[in-house]
Amino acid sequence: MSTAIINISSLVTNDPSLGEGPLGLIQDAAVVIDDDRIAWVGGTSKAPATDNAVDAGGRAALPGFVDSHSHLVFAGDRTAEFNARMSGQSYSAGGIRTTVAATRAATDEELEANLLRYLREGLRQGTTTLETKSGYGLTTRDEARALRIAAAHTEEVTYLGAHIVAPEFADDPAGYVELVTGGMLDACAPHARWVDVFCEKGAFDGDQARTILEAGRARGLTPRVHANQLGHGPGVQLAVELGAASADHCTHLTDADVDALAQGGTVATLLPGAEFSTRAQWPDARRLLDAGVTVALSTDCNPGSSFTSSVPFCIALAVRDMGMTPDEAVWSATAGGAAALRRSDIGRLAPGTRADLLLLDAPSHVHLAYRPGVPLVSAVWQRGVRAL
Repeated sequence: MSTAIINISSLVTNDPSLGEGPLGLIQDAAVVIDDDRIAWVGGTSKAPATDNAVDAGGRAALPGFVDSHSHLVFAGDRTAEFNARMSGQSYSAGGIRTTVAATRAATDEELEANLLRYLREGLRQGTTTLETKSGYGLTTRDEARALRIAAAHTEEVTYLGAHIVAPEFADDPAGYVELVTGGMLDACAPHARWVDVFCEKGAFDGDQARTILEAGRARGLTPRVHANQLGHGPGVQLAVELGAASADHCTHLTDADVDALAQGGTVATLLPGAEFSTRAQWPDARRLLDAGVTVALSTDCNPGSSFTSSVPFCIALAVRDMGMTPDEAVWSATAGGAAALRRSDIGRLAPGTRADLLLLDAPSHVHLAYRPGVPLVSAVWQRGVRAL
């Protein structure tokens, strides 16, 4: 069964060989979907005959967003923490440990229902591929069940037993690293594709992070790293050295960090929702892009520091506060996210790629930054099926 979407005002393909500029823009375009794949793209006047046709009515189309960093297997609420932070009050209690306690107490059904809620929420805003992590269980049982639940609903699942040191090991961090690289890893590796670590002061130092990532890699998991969010540290350098798919956050970078990212194959994933929700320093996307670093944009959706599932919102923040152009932000939220997941079948609209795309109730992708906060996504196709 083939379907043509015709009369697209402006089509972002992310394939320069198909259209204008880095976004491969095609004006007055059409897309042909055959089963779950893109079969053809080009001008509407040249579109081949299909079984069905959908008139885009002059709307813009672009690849589905690839949200390559989220934490969606959790329970509980941290409204009070956010309210205190936004009210200028000091707040030291709670944090991740609050979510850990609630997650451990939740049933599998409750955790799955919560995950599905935010997957649907993201889909309504154009996200067709989403990575998510464990990290709110911090016991072998709870980390493994988080990954098992996530793997039933997304193919991009990350083992993050090394989110923080579990409360039970507060006086024995070495013992917790041994658990994370031993029995917990054994239970979790079959359900995950990636291994991650929060390499930051107050979480895991460079030596601990290296041990954890190397153990995961030995079990067939590819590293990614929470790096340089709260301050300067070894995370970015370690990510590049170990061939991590991405270094995520990248807020506090030295010139050496930027050079390492530019010369290596590690994507810098920027998460502006976190800076928005914590009133922290913005990552300098312009510095990275000018150095030739591959940049991805993601939501970091989590209940504590970035409780947004909206990639369009993050695009607007990146353009307004991180020095990105609208074109760069859209590329980073689609093709950039795909690069951070080492995928070539998503994030682009070209023959053979997966038929994940969205229509905007606007004539151009630029409206994602031009009209922040407006629900512009009017239709979504996921794996060739209209999902919205």
